[in-house]
Amino acid sequence: MTEHPLDLDEVQAFVRIAELGSFTRAAEAMQTTQAAISLKLRRLENRLGCRLIERTPRHVQLSERGRVFLDPARQLLAAHDHALAAFAGVRQRLIIGISDHGAGPELPALIARMNDHDPHLVVEIRIGSSGDLLQSYDRREIEAVIVRLHAGRSDGDLVTEEKFGWFASPNWQPRAGEPLPVATMAESCGVRAMAAQHLDAAGVSWTEIFVGGVEM
Repeated sequence: MTEHPLDLDEVQAFVRIAELGSFTRAAEAMQTTQAAISLKLRRLENRLGCRLIERTPRHVQLSERGRVFLDPARQLLAAHDHALAAFAGVRQRLIIGISDHGAGPELPALIARMNDHDPHLVVEIRIGSSGDLLQSYDRREIEAVIVRLHAGRSDGDLVTEEKFGWFASPNWQPRAGEPLPVATMAESCGVRAMAAQHLDAAGVSWTEIFVGGVEM
């Protein structure tokens, strides 16, 4: 290993590849080309004298040395950002979009933890529909989004799997010959569409008696 200082752009390229699991997605995040990302990684590996990323035609994964280097690399980038923010007297801003289905009561506590971790960071949360948030993300108006899985997209990471169910009052009884009364969200809601498909597929006659929504 050489004693020359590390190049921050090369370190950032390594971290993006490790976090996103893809040279292509890392290049998009850094607004550069895949060839440039590969070159930065190769220079960093040559500088450190070891392979950090194991590449196969189908997979990108950290080597053993890469796993050891990942946390120090993140700390190096964070220290650099903190130093710039303190010098400029400007707080950094992180905009996160969260689907209205995913924003729960734990959100304020999570934001507080982020603020405690980095007092120079201003966290801005935007709540909305998954479709609208993904459009904002594609326009680079939001740094990250937590949304429900959308068909045709494979550029995200699975955080958790939701479980859905049907709920009714304990005293509710169906009325013979009448359609099933259903409380739903607005038509743009993906959960509503999924529920309607299951009801229709089961041959259950239904009608909306309440349509809710999220005030934006």
